This record gives sequence, structure tokens and C-alpha cells, in this order.
Amino acid sequence: MESHLVDGGDTAADDRRLEALDPQPLLTRDYETRPALVYERLRDRHGPVAPVDLLGVPAWLVLGYRESLQVLQDDAAWPKGLENWRARSEGRVPADWPLAPSLEVNHVLIQGGPSYRTLRTAWDAALRPFQDPRHPQARRLKSAVTGYADELITLLAQGGGTGLADLSAQFSRPLPLMAASHLLGFPGSQGDDALMDMWRVLDAGPDAEPALARLLVTLSELAAAKIAEPGDDFPSHLLAAHPDLPVDALARELFMLLGMTSDHVGILISNTVVEVISGEAEGGVRTALSAGMVRETMNRVVMRKPPLVNFVPRFAAEDTRLGNYTVRAGDPVWVSSAAAHADPLFAGQMTPGSSISSRAHLSWGAGPRQCPARELASTIAAAGVSRVFERFGHLELALPVDQLPWRSSPFMRGLRSLPVRYELAGPVPELPVPAEPASPAADVPEERERANRRRSSLWRYLTGLIRSNG
Repeated sequence: MESHLVDGGDTAADDRRLEALDPQPLLTRDYETRPALVYERLRDRHGPVAPVDLLGVPAWLVLGYRESLQVLQDDAAWPKGLENWRARSEGRVPADWPLAPSLEVNHVLIQGGPSYRTLRTAWDAALRPFQDPRHPQARRLKSAVTGYADELITLLAQGGGTGLADLSAQFSRPLPLMAASHLLGFPGSQGDDALMDMWRVLDAGPDAEPALARLLVTLSELAAAKIAEPGDDFPSHLLAAHPDLPVDALARELFMLLGMTSDHVGILISNTVVEVISGEAEGGVRTALSAGMVRETMNRVVMRKPPLVNFVPRFAAEDTRLGNYTVRAGDPVWVSSAAAHADPLFAGQMTPGSSISSRAHLSWGAGPRQCPARELASTIAAAGVSRVFERFGHLELALPVDQLPWRSSPFMRGLRSLPVRYELAGPVPELPVPAEPASPAADVPEERERANRRRSSLWRYLTGLIRSNG
């Protein structure tokens, strides 16, 4: 039975329960390759809110821009927190549901209830020194990210001043992980094994489960070390703002920062590079970038291809009309930023080819639970994109843009790889030889850290990706 499609509020909502609507699977092959088509079909059939099946669990997917704002901006009517999920409380969510592990790590993005406000206030305080450019920590972070970007590009170019590279694997993905390691205050190259495990977790392959177990152990050890001996890093600032945070809770917050920042930022860097070198935005992106407007360039990109396509679920506090349906109390509601940006009510307001974009996009959320690390993520991505176009004199896609391989999950959408042909601007710089432990250079902290990184598992992996032109 087709639901009643209406734009106004005069027609009665469809009052059937979510489970009775026979929701169709969202994560199909079409969703993997052409998600915009899937959103369009759902919108045509159901309107701005559609019932979908998420790997065997029914949920509401919010497609409309106006309805997305309604949910995101009203925390009381649409709270987070799995304790609000009626089907879960009634035992109707399978124990082996694939999305359960990612939703049950109870950190700041997932948490609901009265304890959330205290935790969010602590997050805001802990991030402030790293997000406010007036603070020395923010300046040091930007300098560190620029240095990491230069190291990655220099390593990549060891295959020759011109050549073929996977800019995703060799730059976009490792750069934010290295930045996250700086933020977390890992000593030396100790964090690189954790970064590799985070990569395995994000890729959700057969080694993801043991990688997650190792990662949580590592982060718990780091959390305990910061409690015992605080430093000038994110975990220490978070503890200063929330002193009674226990080790396991602090480890969960560090996991969130590492995972969310790394994948989100890596996708944003890759997507921005693709938009610029393919000229997809009818010249607007190139114009903005050439004018030094890197942030504005990224702002346009996240409207077209947001890295975070669906937010973690919220739940109806009471029976509420949303779109053309009545959402029952305790129903899970997933807001799709990607679908909302394609809503004609929103997309129709954007002027094609304009170098100035609207900042009304939902890529960082909206309302009181907007992403706390949005400025941090933007800073890391902007520094990375800037160095790419400063260090490479020429960059072009090695595949047609419509043949680039994408990976989609219920939350994120990004490139599996970004094959490019490059030409370095200027001669290929040599990588410094790692210092031996007994050498004088090893006594200099900065040189010791660089040497350790080049011996680390992450650095060895990246070295193995170099494609020689010889």
C-alpha cells in the first residue's frame, strides 16, 4: 500500500506502525554506487520521511531538509540515547546486529540522558585551545598538520617527481590519523599501531574485531597514563574539565575523537581534491581555491558530498507527525544529511557556479548537538588540502570521475581509493635518514619523533605504497 504523499498539513498522517510498513532495505548495491537515486526513489514514494530496513532493523530515514532541522534542533522531542529505543528495550533488535558495536560505545555522540550536558560542556572546554586560533595549542596543531602533510607528500614523491599515486591511502587517510595522534598526546610513534588498528576498524574487514579490541586496550592505557601524568593534549584538557571521568569512559571519548575525526576529515580532503581537479562545480570550486578560499571550497564540497551521510539515531519522545507519517514513541529516526542536501527545498536555493556557498548545510549537524569538533576537523582538512595544491604543480585523476570507487556505510561515504597522476612542484626532496638511537640527532626530541615515525608500522605501510617510476 502506498503512503499518502502530501506537502501541506491538511491530509491525515499515515498512522501505521513502522513494522507494518514493510520497510525495504536501504543498504543495497544501488545505495553503494548511486545513493542519490535511492534517496530520490524514497522521496518520490514516501515524501520527506521514509521507512527503511537497516540490516534487518526497521527505522525512519529523514530525507527532507525542513524535517531534518526539526529533529536536529529539538533535543527534547528527539533525544539520543539507546535507552530510548523501544524495540531494543523489548528485545527485538538482534544481538548480532552489525551496527550494534558502533552504537553501544557510549561516548558523546551517542549518549543521551542527564549526564550528556556535563560531558558536552567538558568536550567544548577541552577542544577550545585546539580550535581557537588565538591559543598556542591551535597554532602548534596547525603547524604539526602542515609538517605531517609535507612528510607524507615527500614520502609519496620518493617514487619520482612525476608518477601515479593513491592520494587517499597515501595522504588523505593517514594525515588526520597523525593529527589525531598529536591531539591525543601519544608518546613518539607509540600511537601509530593504534592508528593502523583504527584504520582496520573503519574498513570493517575480517580483522576489524581484534583490531577494535587492541585499540580499546591501547586507549585505556593512554587514558590511565594521562590521569597519572597530565600533559598539554586533548585527554588531559578533557580530564581537567571533567575530573571524575573514569579510565574506561575517557577511553571511549578518545575512541570517538580518533575515529570520527580521522574518517570524516580524510573523506573531506579526498572529496575536496576530486572536486577541484575535476572541475565538477562548474568552475566555482577552482575560483574559490585560487582566491585562497579553502574553507569556502570545502563548504561547497560538503553540500554536494557530505562525508557523514546519516547521523546516529534519535528517538521519538512521544507519538509525533513527521512528514507524512506518525512516528511512534521510541521509534529510531536517522537524519540523512546527504538526502536533506538533495531536497529541492534546499538544493533549489543554491546558485550553480557561485563561488560563495550557503552555510546552511547539515554536514556538522545542527542545534545543540552540532559536532563539537567541527572547527578542529575543518582546520586539519584545510591545512591538508592547501599543502596538496601548494606542493603539486600538476594533479589529475587517473580514472574518469564517474569510475572512482566509493565505499558506503550506514554512516559514512567516501572513496576507496583516489588514483591520481601527479607532478611535484620543484625537485623531489630527500627524506632524512632515520637517526640511530645513539646518534646525537636522537637526543633532539623533534628529530627523535620523526625518526620513530619512519620506523613505525604506519610509516612502513606507507613506504610500501610508493610506486617507483624507474
